[in-house]
Amino acid sequence: MKRIILPTDFSDNALNGIRYAVQLFKDVETTFYLLNTYIPTIYQAEYVLHSPAQIGLGDIYQESSSSQLEELKKNLIAEFENPNHTFIVHSAYNVLVDEILKTTENEKVDLIVMATQGATGAKEILLGTNTVHTLQKSTCPIIAVPSKFEYEPPKEILFPTDYEVDYGKTSLICLLDIAQNHISSIEVIHASSGYDLTETQLKNKQNLDHRLGKIAHLFHDLPNQGVIEAINNFQIKKPMNLLVMVKNKHTFLERLFIEPIIKKIGFHVNIPFMVLPYSE
Repeated sequence: MKRIILPTDFSDNALNGIRYAVQLFKDVETTFYLLNTYIPTIYQAEYVLHSPAQIGLGDIYQESSSSQLEELKKNLIAEFENPNHTFIVHSAYNVLVDEILKTTENEKVDLIVMATQGATGAKEILLGTNTVHTLQKSTCPIIAVPSKFEYEPPKEILFPTDYEVDYGKTSLICLLDIAQNHISSIEVIHASSGYDLTETQLKNKQNLDHRLGKIAHLFHDLPNQGVIEAINNFQIKKPMNLLVMVKNKHTFLERLFIEPIIKKIGFHVNIPFMVLPYSE
């Protein structure tokens, strides 16, 4: 049984991410948590000094959130008619990221699937604020689904790495399950500066090879190019359906969120982007 959180702000982008998850796990017994959070956009003194229940605002927002979640649940059940799937609605007065983390722990969640942008996402920002913060803080695997991405089975998975990650300490279960269920092949790419791999990198590469096991996979060395360039160039030559990276504080993925120059260059992900947590 898989347990998956599907955050929603009831936007078309959020619905697109939810539909992706439901189709991705169509053959897997799964409980989906349809999660919406609300915080009244009113900051008068009386609201700050009193609880929402005392002045009635909290009830209004909660009722709206719950009713929309129930409507979404009903529509998903009718659209997909999948006996493998159970939907649980979860409405909370909280900040979205905090509620995702709380629900992940309380429900022993296996995966979070969310849209890259919400209803107000600016077109020039690839990853919305909530997505970035969730990617940074979550200890659970996450799949971020680009706006308007039409579902396609992840037959070809792109896995960039610098081999600085000890794959003996990294949970690849979610990735392996998806690859096995969809008979996928995994393309492991290493963008280098032309230097030979260190002993540690070689050991990590061997570990990864062992962990991928019988799943079809190939290793590619792409010298003299940066990670973004390597990802984009590889996809031009061979279209991919899913991008997977490990979040390690020493690797490119972590720097992606803190270096402004990266945002200026643009990390143009046009396929779902899976982030795997790493245990130091």
